[in-house]
Amino acid sequence: MAQILFFGRLMDVTGKAEETITLPDTVRDTSALRRWLDQDRGLQGALLEKTVRLAINNEIVADPHPVNDNDEIAFMPPVGGG
Repeated sequence: MAQILFFGRLMDVTGKAEETITLPDTVRDTSALRRWLDQDRGLQGALLEKTVRLAINNEIVADPHPVNDNDEIAFMPPVGGG
């Protein structure tokens, strides 16, 4: 099962910091994962924003990147600071 992590404001949007899920057979890469999770959870595009980055097994990746049920997948919004 894949471990999904949500950071920053995405924790508020999803209502959780993490979840463990079995990826559907149709989800083979990060682009498909973004679309599926966003639609399945009714997140109104929050995971589809270009500024939301993903890390697979602690490595930041660009869409589309392969995913599987053994991965730790982190969704990270941009961080503000000053």
